[in-house]
Amino acid sequence: MDNFKDSRRNDDLLPQDGDAKTICLLENDPIEEIFALNLGDFLCEHLISPDFAHKIGDKVKTKNERLKDQLMELISIYSIDSTLSILGFNSNEDYIIYNSIAKTIKLMLSLEKCVIFLAKKDEPIKLAGTSNNETEEKVTSHIEKSYKDEEVIVLNEDNKQVIIFPMKNKFECIGAIETTRDMSRPLEAEFIELLKITAGLFVTSLGIQKLIEQVKRVVNAEDAATSELLRLRAQLTAIIGDLGDKQQAFVEKLALAVDLKGKYKNHHSQRTADLSKEICNFLELNEKTTDLIYYAGLLQNIGKITIDEQLFDKKGKLSKEEWDKLQEHPNAGVSLLMNINFMSEVVPYIHYQKERWDGLGKPEGLGGFSIPFGSRIIAVADAYCALTEERPHRAALSNNEALEIIKQESAVKWDPNVVNALVKMKS
Repeated sequence: MDNFKDSRRNDDLLPQDGDAKTICLLENDPIEEIFALNLGDFLCEHLISPDFAHKIGDKVKTKNERLKDQLMELISIYSIDSTLSILGFNSNEDYIIYNSIAKTIKLMLSLEKCVIFLAKKDEPIKLAGTSNNETEEKVTSHIEKSYKDEEVIVLNEDNKQVIIFPMKNKFECIGAIETTRDMSRPLEAEFIELLKITAGLFVTSLGIQKLIEQVKRVVNAEDAATSELLRLRAQLTAIIGDLGDKQQAFVEKLALAVDLKGKYKNHHSQRTADLSKEICNFLELNEKTTDLIYYAGLLQNIGKITIDEQLFDKKGKLSKEEWDKLQEHPNAGVSLLMNINFMSEVVPYIHYQKERWDGLGKPEGLGGFSIPFGSRIIAVADAYCALTEERPHRAALSNNEALEIIKQESAVKWDPNVVNALVKMKS
């Protein structure tokens, strides 16, 4: 050990000011600490036994395998065939995917037409999908400008309102969405915001898919470096975080659009969701269940987004066909939500919200505890909010009046446990 003492003083091994490294090899990664002190060659040659070197090698291998497992778990959750994709597409044929998206947007917002244009790396922007199955949509200068400048462009042409939205998130811009509507029914601000969020969510979804393909290649490589695995994990978790923000914004904007289309003036969906969440907290439900019920409360009238606005504008008595359309709106909403796969867990709560405690409700005639708990909570919250809101045919009821009506129907329409919780909260 004399050579060691001559070449490096003992105080060289002590932590210096501002130096986060230490000689204590057992506290952190020994490989990182050893080479940080420039002692790698010497210690590997003179101090580390073959057994210890083998253990270090096993540790590095275990770390890589652990990282690979984490990455594979993430991509199994967020792959296009699982629950990420905004519209649940699982086809390898791009035009089917993009036509499906365009048609759904057209349906949601009662548009005349929706067209999607995409630009691949180092290639000009071109048609990707359309709601009307047209294959000759031209890339105009306005579409190119919206894409390149990442800005919304509004045009009024031939009594049509044309709005072009850049498809972008905080990482990239990949194309543009063009919508067309009659000028007599221009898109409201809430619908415009919903389209912006939808476009951004779609871009983030595609971005994750591209990253997932890269992750698969690296994970399957036998010589994958730990640093590369760590980099991919950081990238994947960052974009998943962005996805989560966009999902919540999408649901909230969609709820506003539902209320607007259904002619609610009191933010009914938001009030129902907030009250549902309060009931969940009062009953001390776990965070995940509470979040799902909150989202279901926001979207419990989502079927109205698929019904023509003119039906809500009609004055006077509805025909049987029109009434049936309104009555069946939860089923239409469920169909839409099932295509928005990341919200698939809230579907049962919405699907069974019209069931009754006595088993005389719709759509399945479930009763009592066989009705999903989230559905029972939303049903009570929805009833209370509806009763305390002003409607065209009546004035808003007071808190006490609404509670009395709900108590009278406890154990008939509503879960008595949920009713009791609401009464305690509001009394």
